[in-house]
Parts: sequence; C-alpha cells; structure tokens
Amino acid sequence: MAEAAAVRGKLSIGTLTGPILIILVLGMMMLPLPTLLLDLLFTFNIAMSIIVLLAALFALRPLDFSVFPTVLLITTLLRLSLNVASTRVVLLEGHTGPGAAGQVIEAFGDFLVGGNYAVGIVVFVILVVINFVVITKGAGRIAEVSARFTLDAMPGKQMAIDADLNAGLIGEDEARQRRQTISQEADFYGSMDGASKFVRGDAIAGIIITVINIVGGLAVGMTQHNLDFATAAENYTLLTIGDGLVAQIPSLIISTAAGIVVSRVTTDEDMSQQLVSQLFSQPAVLYIAASVLGLLGVIPGMPTLAFLLIAGALAGGGYLAARRSAAPPPAPPPPPPTADAAEVGWEDVAAVDTLGLEVGYRLIPLVDKAQDGDLLRRIRGIRKKIAQDLGFLVPAVHIRDSLELKPNGYRITLKGVEAGAGDVLVGQFLAINPGRAIGTLSGTPTKDPAFGLPAVWVEQSNREQAIAMGYTVVDAGTVIATHLSSVVQAHSSELLGREEVQSLLEHLSKESPKLVEELVPKVVPVGILHKVLQSLLTEGVHIRDMRTILETLAEYMARTQDPDELTAAVRVSLSRAIIQSISPGGGDLQVMALDPALEQVLVQASQAKNAEGAGLEPNLAENLLKQAAKLAQDQESAGRPAILMVPAPIRALLSRFLRRAAPQLKVISHVEIPDSRTIKVVAVLGGRGA
Repeated sequence: MAEAAAVRGKLSIGTLTGPILIILVLGMMMLPLPTLLLDLLFTFNIAMSIIVLLAALFALRPLDFSVFPTVLLITTLLRLSLNVASTRVVLLEGHTGPGAAGQVIEAFGDFLVGGNYAVGIVVFVILVVINFVVITKGAGRIAEVSARFTLDAMPGKQMAIDADLNAGLIGEDEARQRRQTISQEADFYGSMDGASKFVRGDAIAGIIITVINIVGGLAVGMTQHNLDFATAAENYTLLTIGDGLVAQIPSLIISTAAGIVVSRVTTDEDMSQQLVSQLFSQPAVLYIAASVLGLLGVIPGMPTLAFLLIAGALAGGGYLAARRSAAPPPAPPPPPPTADAAEVGWEDVAAVDTLGLEVGYRLIPLVDKAQDGDLLRRIRGIRKKIAQDLGFLVPAVHIRDSLELKPNGYRITLKGVEAGAGDVLVGQFLAINPGRAIGTLSGTPTKDPAFGLPAVWVEQSNREQAIAMGYTVVDAGTVIATHLSSVVQAHSSELLGREEVQSLLEHLSKESPKLVEELVPKVVPVGILHKVLQSLLTEGVHIRDMRTILETLAEYMARTQDPDELTAAVRVSLSRAIIQSISPGGGDLQVMALDPALEQVLVQASQAKNAEGAGLEPNLAENLLKQAAKLAQDQESAGRPAILMVPAPIRALLSRFLRRAAPQLKVISHVEIPDSRTIKVVAVLGGRGA
C-alpha cells in the first residue's frame, strides 16, 4: 500500500503525457473526427516531424536522442491513426467535393499537385519509393550493422574501462558511468534496428490505404451517391492523394531523421558544424570545384549565369577558408640572459629521484601540457588510486626527457635504478590479447610492457575492429601509466621511507592525536614501525588501518622487538581485511595445503632462521618452487585466488621462498583465517611431486 501511495504521489503532467497521448492516438482509429480537428492533427503531425528532424541534426551523439526509437513508434502510430480517421471522412463525405476532408488535405491535393490527380499519383509514388527504398532501407541497414558491432565490442570496451580503473586513470563513478553508456549504446542500436521496421511498414500501409481509398471511393461515389465515373474519380482520387501526401511528407522527414541519427559519428560538433568544417574548410577542394563549374559555364548552350554564379561563390569560400587556415607563425622565444659562471656548490650535486620517468623525444608531447599531453593527469590519478588502495602517499614522479633512450622509449626508475622500460608508438593504439581475442590484427606485434601479454600496435582506423574482436585497446599514454602503476605497486615497500612514515603519522595524529602521542615513539619506535609497515606492503597487505597496527604493536612490544614476529602479530589483527582482499565475499575459502611430510621438513628447516631456503635439499627446493608455480597458475586458470595455508611458524619463511617462483601466490597461516570463513582444501603442495 505504501508503494502504491508513493507511485500515486509521483504522478504529474509529465508522467501522464505519454499514456494520454497513446490512448488518444488509438482512439482516433475508432472515433469519428470533425474536419477542423483533422486539420489540427495533420498540422501537429507535420510540426512534430520537423521537431524530430531538428533534434536529430543538433544531437552531438546518438545517445543524446536515445528516446528516438520510441518517438519513431509514436509518430508512425499517429500517422496511421490519421490515415484511418481521414479515410473514414473521405469515404463518407468525398462526394461533396475536394474540401470534404478538411483544408489541409485539400491544400495538399490542390496546391502541391495542381489539382491533377495523375500528377498526384506520380508524386506520391515517387515519395514512397524515396522513403521506402532509399532512406528507410539504408537507415535500417546501418542500424542493423551498428547493433551487431556494438554488441561484439562490449567485452573489449568493458575490459578497457577496467584497465583504466585499475591504473587509477578514472574513479568508480566515472567507470560506472562509462559502463552505463556502453549498455545504453547497445540498447539504443538494438531498438533502432527494430524501430526502422516501423517506417518500412508505414510506407507499405500508405500504399495499401491509398489503393483502398481510390477503389472504395469510386465504389461508394458511383453506387451510393450516383456520381459518374469522371466526377467520382476526380473527387476521391484528389482527396486520397492529398491524404497520402500529407502523411508521406512527415514520414519522409522522420525517416531522414532516423538516417541522420544512426549514421552520426560521435563528436563534439553537431551536424551543421561537421558539414561546414569537413566540406567547406579545405581551400583546394573549393578552388577545384569552382574551376570545373567555371569551365562548364563557358561551354555554349550551358546556363552560363547559374554556373558562373555558383563558381564565384565557391571561389570566394575557398579564399575565406585559406585566410582562416593561414595562421601567423609563433614568435621565437627570447634568448635566455647570459650569466657569469658561478662557483661549484652543493646545489650542483644531482639528487637521486625516488621515483622517476624518463621518455624519448618522440614521447615529449605525452608529458607536455602545452601540447595537450594528459600523461601528467593520469600519473596524478595513479598516485591517488595507490594512496586509496595501500594507505600512504607515494612520492611524486619526476619526469624528464633523455637522449639516451630510443625516440619511442621510456624508462621507469626507482631510486636511480631502472625498474621497468618499454616502447610505445604515439598516435597508435596497443591491442592487448587478454586470452579470449579471436582473429589476427594487422600491425606491429609486441608485448604489453606491464604484464607481458601478447599485443599488437594498430592504427586508429583499426581500433573499433580490434575491440570487436575481443582485444583490450589502449593508447600510448595509458600503456605508460599502467606500467608505472604496476611498478609502483610491486615496489611499494621500497617507496615507503622514513619521511613517508612520518607524514603518515602526522596525518593520523589529526584524527587520533592521543593514540599517536602515547604510542609513538614512547612505546613503538619509528624504526620498528617502519620495518613492520614495509613487511606488510611487501606481501601485498595495505596499511590503511593504522589504528589497529599501532595498537597491536603496542601490545606486543613488551614481548619482542623482532620485526618478523611483530609483523606476524599485526597480520593476525588484520586477518579479516587480508582474507577479504584475497577472497572477497563470505563463501568457502578455497586454499591449497601442504603435504604433512613436507610440512614437517619445512618446520625443521625454519629453525635455521634462514629465509633463503637453506636446510632444504636442492632437489626438494627446486621441485617445491616448480610445483608451487604450477598450482598457482592452475588456481588462477580456474578463476580462484591462489592461496596457500601453512602453519604460523613457517608462514614468513615460505612466503619469501615462494615469492620468486609464484608472486601471485598468497601465503597465509591458520591463525589468520577468521572464524566466519569455512576452509575448503582444493589442492595439496608436496607429496610425490615435491
């Protein structure tokens, strides 16, 4: 009852307009209408078709007029209803003369075709052919192909959005908006594919109604009103042709609007701006067209005035376009002022950048604001995304060009040491095969520098084809940004220095001043806190919950000051967050377990306190690494997270040992699993294979 009351409360004129309009349109098919009302409705139909055409012309992209399929149905239904209503009047009152069905039909039958029903029939047939064979058929084909390609391209577009989201280039709200836009595009083109059949059916119905009106009018006029054949043919045929023309002209306008909507290419310009900028902006085109018309105009027998007039107008347009395109060259910058050589000082010692990005000279436009380079904005988005995910602000990225690199090369440095490098092609797109792409693309084969997936550099013209084939397509700036993001996340523990820890504590003190004041550095030294935080980041655990981390350290500091033992205690306190990040949801926690014999060997080896695996036989260690990598890959292929559950005493040892072979493998201990999660062992590490 409450929901019904809420719906009734939301009813308004706007919400009732659609249902009332549909009911009135359907009512016109059954109720007789006076001629005055018919004139008003025919005029409204013409006005509505003009409004729809103008709305289609001024739309910047098809989704700006997403209601068009519904409008197409309503206008088609309105025209058919008017045809039925006017047919009733024509057959009942047609014997009285050409004005029997109202002034609008009389005007179209008399003024447009000169009162000659033979000319009217020819004009009507031509309009129907143009509408049915040319415009409607072409628009329907475009809508059909667009719907198919839009649906085929949806997976690639979704993966591109996920890639931008993971790289920090966009936020959750923008990603949600983009996904909604993709869904709306598929719905729109699918609806247009079906809605185009309305116009086609309308044209067929117009022909059938016209034939019925002429034949029926002759029969009614000659049998019921005793008219001779010539008078009946003139009266009813003129009325029928006027009725057909007054319906077919709005139908032609609506069909034109449908063709414009489905053939539009999404830009920041409306149709008029596109026509002017793309047709009349090239002086050479206008000059050549003017020359051809001028030569035709001087040929004897040709209409010289018309040809020369248009040729002069085109030449003048070419001159104006040439003046607009001729921009003065930019003035050279003034030379820098000379200065006397200064003494060498500490400022001449080059500092090592914590995080740096070096680019070749062809990539400078990507990082130059003056050349619309947006890589700087994307890097800021990466830092923001990593800060939200990990819990601390990574250092700023220092960008510089380097002549040591290839023109298309870039290099990511960490404390002056190369941590990643690659090559990108500005102006082209990298089509990455995520493993489900079908078909082969023409382009430059390569590998994605961030994840090593097979990829192809393609031209912009092949971008939509690559998306439709299932490739994830990104531009050069996104490739660099994604690679930088993966490097930063992989080396996050190295980027957390003492200065970053201090900034983290200062930020925490604004929210929990008493906590920081009482514990740091009186109970928890900054050095130990720094090592614990680095250990957490190394194993992919975020440090957003600084309150829990500090409270746990304060509790265990009286027992031990070993960073490894303190890290293990903190992991237990953060167990819910760790398990949630590894395996979201509340279902079974699917893990791999150790073979009991192997577990005993590892417990004995851990007593040596050697994180490099000393104490294990070389054969056993090698087989253990191989089997761990294979099991982790099998888990990921099955769509499950790679999780290995081990006893707490050997968790840290095994995590460091297996990290080199299976970096995606998450090693957790029994005590880190919350009571609310049920464990399900899906694989065993060790046994015969180890």
